[in-house]
Amino acid sequence: MIPSGSLDIAIARLKDEESILKKNSESLVTITKDEFEKNFVSALIPPDEIGVRFDDVGALEDVKRTLNELVSLPMRRPELFSHGNLLRPCKGVLLFGPPGTGKTLLAKALATEAGANFINITTMDQWFGDAEKLTKALFSFASRLTPVIIFIDEVDSLLGARGGTFEHEATRRIRNEFMAAWDGLKTKDSQRILVLAATNRPFDLDDAVIRRLPRRIYIGLPDADNRTKILKVLLARENLEPDFRFDKLAIATDGYSGSDLKNLCIAAAYRPVEELLEAEKERGQSVVMPSLRLLQLDDFIKAKSKVGASIAYDATSMNELRQWNDQYGEGGSRARSPFGFGNSGR
Repeated sequence: MIPSGSLDIAIARLKDEESILKKNSESLVTITKDEFEKNFVSALIPPDEIGVRFDDVGALEDVKRTLNELVSLPMRRPELFSHGNLLRPCKGVLLFGPPGTGKTLLAKALATEAGANFINITTMDQWFGDAEKLTKALFSFASRLTPVIIFIDEVDSLLGARGGTFEHEATRRIRNEFMAAWDGLKTKDSQRILVLAATNRPFDLDDAVIRRLPRRIYIGLPDADNRTKILKVLLARENLEPDFRFDKLAIATDGYSGSDLKNLCIAAAYRPVEELLEAEKERGQSVVMPSLRLLQLDDFIKAKSKVGASIAYDATSMNELRQWNDQYGEGGSRARSPFGFGNSGR
């Protein structure tokens, strides 16, 4: 039974948080110029409300270092990048790679590190019918929130290659309007606005879009060392057996993405719960204050029967990604060492 006093305190805190969120939302609405800009209020997350930092992203140290130089520094210290042409702020970055490798998490963490507002564009449905007005509204709204990152997840669905057999006229209009507004950023270096895009299918992007994303970073499947780092982040607050062998679990999860590893950990965490419930069933009564046993390596090994790798290393899509990276990406064969998880491209 929860004491009534504690319950009252919890309810009061929830009301305070709700009031703060309502005030924040109302203040954002007041800076919008029209109904089109109001469409993006719900997509905006202030940097202190994102709740993710680079430390929460397992591995990807090279990528985080690069994004810090490209984005965080220019946004936090604009005075250092206000002279000459070589240090002009980057206006477009592409994160590409297989699903589940942490592109969206990385994007949110970057906004936190840069102290930037985060506008999350995840669907193109709202754009149909008013592409020109919505596009202008997006960049106009963003210009009053600088520093700001406009994040376009699955950018290929919004700005895919033109000229396809089944391309809709509305899709073509959206792409053209967006790129025209995007070009306007090039003449406004003082405005700290970045278009950060993510995709699993970079080869479906329009060439003109690729040119506007001059920094293209491949986020591949993690190697064993980086799987170890990811697992340590995922299991940091869990009750593990003494001397838990992260290295053995990392070796046993070859080919797993960061998302796969998270799902595996969830499945493993259920095993002590299932054992406790089974024991209660046999006794015919529930435990008043149940205590779960420590998680063991064997829990994770057995959980692999439920959660496997979602992507085959030699799958066609993976080969296409590696080829595209070699041709267009910073982590391809032209670079001294690839970005992403380790040197295997995995």
